[in-house]
Amino acid sequence: MSSNNNAQPRHRGPRPGGPGGGQVIRKPKNFKASLQKLWKYSKPFYPLIIVAFILGIISAVLTVLGPDYLADITESIQNFLEFSYADPTYTLDITTITQLGIILVVIYSLSFVFSAAQNFLLATYTRKTSHHLRRDLASKLNTVPLKYIDEQGVGNTLSRFTNDIDTLAQSLNQSIGQIISGISLLIGSIVMMFYTNWIMALTAIGASLLGFALMIIIMMTSQKQFRRQQKHLGTINGQIEEIFTGHDAVKAYNALPYESVKFDRTNNKLYDSAWKSQFFSGLMQPIMNFIGNFGYVAVSVVGSVLVIKDIIGFETVVAFIIYVRLFTNPLARLAQAATSLQSAMAANERVFEVLDQPEMSNEDGKISVAPHKVRGEIEFKDIQFGYNPNKTIIHSFSAIAKPGQKVAIVGPTGAGKTTMVNLLMRFYEIDHGKILIDGLNTKDVTRALVHDQFGMVLQDTWIFNGTIRENILYSEKNATDEQMINASKAVGLHHFIKTLPHQYDTVLDEKTALSAGQKQLITIARAMVQNAPLLILDEATSSVDTRTEVLIQKAMDKLTEGRTSFVIAHRLSTVKNADLILVMKDGNIVEKGAHKELLAANGFYADLYNSQFEDSAE
Repeated sequence: MSSNNNAQPRHRGPRPGGPGGGQVIRKPKNFKASLQKLWKYSKPFYPLIIVAFILGIISAVLTVLGPDYLADITESIQNFLEFSYADPTYTLDITTITQLGIILVVIYSLSFVFSAAQNFLLATYTRKTSHHLRRDLASKLNTVPLKYIDEQGVGNTLSRFTNDIDTLAQSLNQSIGQIISGISLLIGSIVMMFYTNWIMALTAIGASLLGFALMIIIMMTSQKQFRRQQKHLGTINGQIEEIFTGHDAVKAYNALPYESVKFDRTNNKLYDSAWKSQFFSGLMQPIMNFIGNFGYVAVSVVGSVLVIKDIIGFETVVAFIIYVRLFTNPLARLAQAATSLQSAMAANERVFEVLDQPEMSNEDGKISVAPHKVRGEIEFKDIQFGYNPNKTIIHSFSAIAKPGQKVAIVGPTGAGKTTMVNLLMRFYEIDHGKILIDGLNTKDVTRALVHDQFGMVLQDTWIFNGTIRENILYSEKNATDEQMINASKAVGLHHFIKTLPHQYDTVLDEKTALSAGQKQLITIARAMVQNAPLLILDEATSSVDTRTEVLIQKAMDKLTEGRTSFVIAHRLSTVKNADLILVMKDGNIVEKGAHKELLAANGFYADLYNSQFEDSAE
């Protein structure tokens, strides 16, 4: 089977991060380590970050210079008002005021330009970073062992591609700019305030910090409620998904009253946490206004006293009113940026958990092209394997499949049948022993070459959004329409396709209703078109009715002609014509032989076979 077939082993156990999970506000396990990894990963973008940092500083410096010129304008107007009473000939210095006004316009315009340029560079950096992370994550997932995908689960892995990278990009875009401009404005405004008057500076800073102490308390309380809200939101999403996915079962068992009570209980908890979180977060803006207004009042009162004592001029009070705003805004930005950066590093940590995973062994130097046409002799030599190193589930498995033989692997659930297929395809590496194809150890050739030799039909059908033609020709893009139609006819699918409005160009999506059996037929036709020398059928007829099964069985007999094939089946009636039947139990081969031989032996296989007919009779 070629690597394009995306064949995967069945997943074992529950998987985290599946549908219905809410995104809980997370904190990184190790903030510093996560930040260091991101900084190292951002090396190609250092010039962007440095230039953005410089532009942010320049924009902040220009912003804090503004009040100083505004104070000069105020001083000119104040002088005019003061001296014009005593000297009617004293005129307002319009020229100076105009020049100062032009300077202010230039300063604020340049500050805007530098700030916009900074935002542009940071947006470029965050988008390029997310683009590169997705690219590297996709590349990484092609190199990590399949065991990692099985353990993490599809939902959790997809969440890293989508939610985590998006959260990282958005949070970085918001937090980096806020941190740069916030720190620059904070330092700049403090310097300018102390440069202008140290008494007023202490007044403004003290008044603002008093209000921020209250804001921090509110933030801590609201964050706790937001966590509760996200937790209950995830729970209620999961409940809704379960109810509607299994709606038929819920109604059949008259469980709607029970599910309604359970839903209402969770919904009430969500209401309570959502109301509190929104209430406390809604207090932030009034508190910010209070901090600013409290600072203005403190500056005005202290400034008035100093003006009366002739320590400062009125223009200094005007300048400090603006400095209060320049000082309080950065503090609010930094508080928001700190929360945003926590989310970014938590998401970053999850992404790098994948990027830091050990990869499959390097295959440089291994055989990548088949040295000769595959005859199809496959030998298992003393295979031992366990998904967990501490628990071996395949014990000393040995068997030989001769070229062109149809080999059936049967046994109860959990006997290790699908595991043997996983090992044969090198989805997992064996712990001990070796598998030989025409005498060549599969460990000595690349995985891609092993996959190219196998066609595969799994119990779990895989149909993607696309036309029927694209689905059937997925692994063989260069196959002709005649080959596609012949394969469809062989599995009894052609007549159904001809009844569709667009026939083979019909798009398969959620609007196209296909039965489980029809989906399976498409995957079987796909394997037929591939025409690989070796074949694996893992419960390929389990999703079809008895009549269709007979039709498919005939097609399978034709498909397996001249090919070494492995058939995994629970319905033993489908493997009666197998050349060799391997009977597995608890990871061992307990019996082997043809159907009649095994029945005559009256052993484990005979018990399995007869029990199925007894069950049918009952």
